[in-house]
Amino acid sequence: MPEIPFTVELDAPAPGARKPGGKGGEPPVYTVTQLTRQIRLVLEGALPTVLVEGEISNLKAAASGHVYFNLKDEGAQVRCVMFRAAAQALRFAPEDGLHVLVTGRLSVYEARGEYQIQVLALEPRGTGALQLAFEQLKRKLEAEGLFDPARKRPLPFLPRRIGIVTSPQGAAIRDILHVLARRFPGLPVLIHPAAVQGARAAGEIAEGIATLNRLAERQQIDVLIVGRGGGSVEDLWAFNEEAVARAIHASRIPVVSAVGHEVDFTIADFVADVRAPTPSAAAEIVVPNRADLIVAVGGLKERLLERVQDVLVLRRERWAGLRARLGSPEAPLRQVAQRLDDLGARLAQARAFRLRAARERVEHGRKLLLNLRPDRAVALHRAGVRQMERALAPALRRHLAHLRQRLQARMDLLDSLSPLTVLKRGYAIAQDAAGRPVHSVRGAAPGDPLTVRLLDGRLETEVKRVEPGDPPGR
Repeated sequence: MPEIPFTVELDAPAPGARKPGGKGGEPPVYTVTQLTRQIRLVLEGALPTVLVEGEISNLKAAASGHVYFNLKDEGAQVRCVMFRAAAQALRFAPEDGLHVLVTGRLSVYEARGEYQIQVLALEPRGTGALQLAFEQLKRKLEAEGLFDPARKRPLPFLPRRIGIVTSPQGAAIRDILHVLARRFPGLPVLIHPAAVQGARAAGEIAEGIATLNRLAERQQIDVLIVGRGGGSVEDLWAFNEEAVARAIHASRIPVVSAVGHEVDFTIADFVADVRAPTPSAAAEIVVPNRADLIVAVGGLKERLLERVQDVLVLRRERWAGLRARLGSPEAPLRQVAQRLDDLGARLAQARAFRLRAARERVEHGRKLLLNLRPDRAVALHRAGVRQMERALAPALRRHLAHLRQRLQARMDLLDSLSPLTVLKRGYAIAQDAAGRPVHSVRGAAPGDPLTVRLLDGRLETEVKRVEPGDPPGR
């Protein structure tokens, strides 16, 4: 860029500036703040507005909405600040590496003693601001999948009602309604009015799409047409806004984008389920031609009648062939009647046989029940008990007599072995002092006391003399 000539004349020192003593021609002494303020006033006065071209670097967006960056070329760089009001007016997003033309004014940031450009306007070089904004938003939404063909829905063949979001005063709505009335008269249409250009257009279009979606079930809206007629890039810009793109993406109703002419492309075209080159074409896309449908239905009706007639002829021929093969129906009926008689006779025999078998089983069961009657069983047991009683008494008597005989024999044997019996025959039993029987003379000695037991008592004696004798058996 050409150099900008200007002359710097410092004002008189501000109040408080110190003048050194000595010669009167010496310059005044400034504080840092005073000098910086003087430089700012000189720059702002000499260059009220500047146009500077360069490349953006070190871009930073503050939470306050202000944007800070450096503007550089091959040989130098300058600090720039773009305050929130100017930044919000941009149609595109500044980014590092972007070549731009800056419109602003020079200023000095006194806290750091740095000069900077307060940016009033920013325009990309080589590509217009709107085109750059279009490309930036397109890249962003494409990365999020809003243009994915897999999510695009087919349009209904014949919608019950069509929703339209556009300006009610524009030529687009007249073209759409004219085409709809020509192609399918009487088809219901619900129009949501919206501005299609200007600052409030994007919000109204997005709101119209959302409102018709809320009414979709109650109003039976099956498809939406969103668009407007032709115009400049600025006129069509509402359909390049992110709010409209996201409203179309969120729509549960299939959306047809109909913006401008065939050569015009907007972000809405990429997000919509179907793009129509013009509003009139959109109307032709969403509904079939009623006259064509009537002709098609008539053709289908004729083909269906022909097909039905062909089927009837074929069925009659098949029926005639089957009838010929069957012959007279009386012969099969007689066969069936004879078969029925045969089956009836066999059924009667089987029934009689089953009845006899059932009666025999009943009779056998009755006899078993009679034998198992409790009173008969009790009587049989009583008879058995009486017979056992009659047989038991003699047996008991014989058994008792036998026991008495055995007892008497035992008693006789005991009696014969009892010492008392021996005593009755005149014998005596001698016992020592301990009460033990004395069986031999060797069991006593002279002077030993003895007890002699007789049949009717005892004798207390003393041994005077012991005279051994011969043992028994010699």
